[in-house]
Amino acid sequence: MDGNRLGDIEITDPQAMRALAHPVRLAILDRLQRYGPATATGLAPHVGATPSVTSWHLRHLAGFGLVRDAAAGQDRRERRWEAVARGFRFEAPEGEEGRSAARALSLEMFVRYGDLPGRWVAETEPHLDPAWQRASGLANTRLVVSAEELALIEDEIERVLAPYVTREPADRPAGSRGVRMLRYALPEQAEERGVEDGERYDGRSR
Repeated sequence: MDGNRLGDIEITDPQAMRALAHPVRLAILDRLQRYGPATATGLAPHVGATPSVTSWHLRHLAGFGLVRDAAAGQDRRERRWEAVARGFRFEAPEGEEGRSAARALSLEMFVRYGDLPGRWVAETEPHLDPAWQRASGLANTRLVVSAEELALIEDEIERVLAPYVTREPADRPAGSRGVRMLRYALPEQAEERGVEDGERYDGRSR
């Protein structure tokens, strides 16, 4: 399996995970990955912090290699920052400290993105034209698999997504727009039992 088809930065240092497990820092990185280079002043209204506090968080992220100067030799008063990669990924390292740091970052990500579906339904879906409404929606699928099989499923999903994630803007067809795909792989507790051949619910907006 190719462990990083999407070109994400891989976070392995527990301290870097804890650094990113902060609402302002996670918002900064998300904004830079989505919209490209920006100054602390430009980011501040979107991340819930003053320009000076945003600048401090940017330097902290830079210390762990998550963001960098967007242009060398630029005016430091208008310092522009960029994300080092279009996405990031992490796994729980060995040891209690590593597992605790990974859990802290996971929790912050669940908090940040957990309300996205509800906001999408309330604010975005009503304004989509029928073609986009038909293509959107959710799937809630229960599988009975081994840990190795779950890793293989994730790899296959990324294999399908990679050409669309990594292509250049000029290669996107006319009418393209951003689409957020949320994937939750949530293993159940060992004692939980259900229908062994899996359960599936697909919901799509109409």
